[in-house]
Amino acid sequence: MSQAAKTNPRSAPFRFKIAGMDCANCARTIEQGVRELDGISDAQVNFASEVLEGRGHFDFDMLQKRVAALGYRLVEPSGGDAPTEAEPERSLVGLRGFLAYVWADAATRRAAWFALAALATLPLLAFVAAPWAADLAALAHWIAIAAVGYPIANRGLRSLLYARRITIDLLMTAAALGAVAIGASGEAVTVILLFTLGEALEGYSAARSRHSLKALLNLKPDRATVVHRHEEADGSTHTHYRQQPVADLVPGDLVQVKAGERITCDGSIAEGLSEIDEAAITGEPIPVTKSAGDEVFAGTINGRGTLLIEVTRRADDFTIARIGQLVEQAQAQRSEAERFVDRFASWYTPAVVLLAVTVAVLPPLAFGQPFLAPADGAPGWLYRGLALLIVACPCALIISIPVTVVSALTRLAALGVLVKGGAQLTALADARVFAFDKTGTLTHGRPVVTGIRARDCAHRESDPDDCAPCDDLVALAASVERGSSHPLAQAVIDAAATRQLQHRYDTATEITTHTGQGVTGILNGRRLTVGQQALFQSAEALEDWLPEQDLSDDTLMLVGENDAVLGYIRVDDRVRAESAEALGALKGLDERFRFVMLTGDRRPVADAVAAQLKLIDEVQAELMPEQKLDAVRALEDRHGDVAMIGDGINDAPALARAKLGIAMGGAGSHQAMEIADVVLMRDDLMALPRAVRLARKTRSLVRQNIALSLGLKFAFLALAIPGLATLWMAVLADVGATVLVTMNGMRMLRAR
Repeated sequence: MSQAAKTNPRSAPFRFKIAGMDCANCARTIEQGVRELDGISDAQVNFASEVLEGRGHFDFDMLQKRVAALGYRLVEPSGGDAPTEAEPERSLVGLRGFLAYVWADAATRRAAWFALAALATLPLLAFVAAPWAADLAALAHWIAIAAVGYPIANRGLRSLLYARRITIDLLMTAAALGAVAIGASGEAVTVILLFTLGEALEGYSAARSRHSLKALLNLKPDRATVVHRHEEADGSTHTHYRQQPVADLVPGDLVQVKAGERITCDGSIAEGLSEIDEAAITGEPIPVTKSAGDEVFAGTINGRGTLLIEVTRRADDFTIARIGQLVEQAQAQRSEAERFVDRFASWYTPAVVLLAVTVAVLPPLAFGQPFLAPADGAPGWLYRGLALLIVACPCALIISIPVTVVSALTRLAALGVLVKGGAQLTALADARVFAFDKTGTLTHGRPVVTGIRARDCAHRESDPDDCAPCDDLVALAASVERGSSHPLAQAVIDAAATRQLQHRYDTATEITTHTGQGVTGILNGRRLTVGQQALFQSAEALEDWLPEQDLSDDTLMLVGENDAVLGYIRVDDRVRAESAEALGALKGLDERFRFVMLTGDRRPVADAVAAQLKLIDEVQAELMPEQKLDAVRALEDRHGDVAMIGDGINDAPALARAKLGIAMGGAGSHQAMEIADVVLMRDDLMALPRAVRLARKTRSLVRQNIALSLGLKFAFLALAIPGLATLWMAVLADVGATVLVTMNGMRMLRAR
């Protein structure tokens, strides 16, 4: 960074990386310390992503010094998703990962050396009868306390001075000094060493939690092979390949991706055929076969074929980048439970500190109890107060929720479900009413031909698809529909292609579209019509061969020549195969769940879909978008919070109005990502019950962690006041609770 950038005051929003945090309480300390600076109007620290964001007029050096004064490091990103000089990536697996993490930190490494030295020498000195042995042991205690405890004391005092916060570092320092004052220097050493190693374990656990999100963000390759083609004067084409940063790609560039490589951009396939592993985006482990014209995403893995891909988005707008940004933003949003815990912790710490002072001072002053250790060896009231000081910091309580929520959000993103925050995760776990759009959600949203019958149909019962008159009917209809882009026309064209009839007849001429009714055209002098009965002005009665059909059904298209009806083609939007399974899985989670269908389609069609699904409790049909919004409002009035599931575009008003908006198939739709609270990246409704199940498991783990952290704190308080707890037990209670809730919350990273 240039010198000018360091000295010129800045204004408006800022964003920096923070290195050195090992617990959520660290984030609160940095927030408060930065807010104390002149010109800073707001500051928020996302502990999960190690990001400081805020607004104000400031000087970078001033901000950097304040963060350093609090005991952390400020790193300025070079822009976008560029890597920073924050903590280097390390293996975070098993005992080797923990030892590598400990060795990388100077303070923890120093504590480890002193612990090893103490373990090796102090037991030996205990067997030496000479007077100098006790003096040497005491000196070793003092050296260890000074060397290991100085960084802790320094950080605690700076937090009090610059952030106006009483932190665990300050409380631990007070406890250690108090222990030395009453002659318990051995316990003071134990307290300091256990605390330092415990903090390292906390930091290691937090780093493992962050690592999963970093792994998601690192799926996007850094460099791409760009293809340049030049046409020479003789008509020949020369192709050149050049490596360039992915950040420099622009829409329209051609990128080559070889077999087995990770796809470097969002785009459409220009040339090639291959199987694409899209698990990083959609959570779907089965590769998808894609060819020219199909959309692909950065971060997915190419299979066995070489692809030429045309870039359609810039790097900062890639789907994988958007997922990372939204997950990071989601982690920064605090749920109502987290805000409550923050408020609780703000008075809990001063209250316990006051209790510790009262326990240490009141019994000696009011009842003549021993302030220091009495002759019988029982702990004095000062010792008991020091033990209370150690457990006064609410680290375990503060981190009990965010570590669980962050792990759940990251795991869900890896499974193809994007949840935009802790509050939305809670709403997903609490949902009782699910309102489904029909088209594109419960159904495929693409009409397909489901029935063909020519007037002189001659199919055999053993093979209903083998019928020459029906084949000819489809070929004639396709010749007329070929000039239309209507979804029903496309269904007929696809049916003709499936039967390999697309070339039987040329495209009809003089095509006339009759809005809402159908089309007519001329083929080799024959006037052909495809559409509803109203287009057949003098058509003969059809009841003799279609007595069971409802001719007003707009999914039944008659095909005729002049006014003679040659047959019909039925087109339907088929119900997704997984829709009934998804509703059944949801019902299996909770019998109280209520399912409502909200659709703009006609009542008979909606009822038919509901009948196929069987579990739909209520159908509301023929709704305009604003009427869907009113329907959601009415459902909330009757049943409480509603989760609305739609395609994220035409259902936008209802998605926005509902307590929880869930969008289908967001992998290719940035609108869905922006509108909805939850995005099912894969176009598969089965992701919904999986997401609800994981949200409920997250809620259960949050409750466990709160109960565990508070339970251990209050249990130790009950032991410390009557003198049944030692200082090292206090450290284990505090650090142990934090580590336990962290590890318990991180179970969500492996949740199935």
